[in-house]
Parts: sequence; structure tokens; C-alpha cells
Amino acid sequence: MSALKLVETSPGRFSLLLNAGTTDVDRVIEGLGHDPGGYFWAGVARLLVSTEAPALEGRFSYDPEAGMFCAYGTDRGALESLAKLLNVVATDADQARKVVELAKAKGVDLDD
Repeated sequence: MSALKLVETSPGRFSLLLNAGTTDVDRVIEGLGHDPGGYFWAGVARLLVSTEAPALEGRFSYDPEAGMFCAYGTDRGALESLAKLLNVVATDADQARKVVELAKAKGVDLDD
């Protein structure tokens, strides 16, 4: 089940949301030394965009908070693509571990 939700906030404007503490991998993330809050998920999103989907770069903005991840913009397709990338990590412990390892190898602070 996906913890992500894509909503149209006003005509032609969309937000991709994830409430912290609602993913299948929260405990795994905590066990790896991270807080699975909104800032962590924003770090994961940025890492995934830069490494797996550079065509998404600049097509939406981020507005995380401690208790929520949010990406928003007018490009619904780009946000749907981001949702697919994030959902894999949010639902699969092995993928979550791989992303944390990748971030460490690249010197990326996921909790920034």
C-alpha cells in the first residue's frame, strides 16, 4: 500500500504528499539511523531524481516539514513519476536500505 497521495489543490496545481510515520519501512529507516520524516523523504526524492530520473529535475518544487513530505507543481505527470520512484522505497525494506547506502556513498545527507 502506498503512503503517497497525489491531490489537485486547485485547478492545474498538484501536491504529492506523504505523512511521516505511515510507510512500511519506517522502522528500517530508523534502524539505519535516520528519522523517517518529511525532510528524509525530500532527501530521498532529490537523490532518486538525480540518480534515476534526471528528466524530472526542475519540474516540481519541494516543501517538506518534519511530519510530512510534499512536492508540488503544475506537472501532474512529473509528480506521478516521482510518486512511483518514492513508492518503491517506501514499501520495500531492501530498496530503502539501498537508497540509504547510495546516499552515504555519495555523501548526501538525507535528513537535510
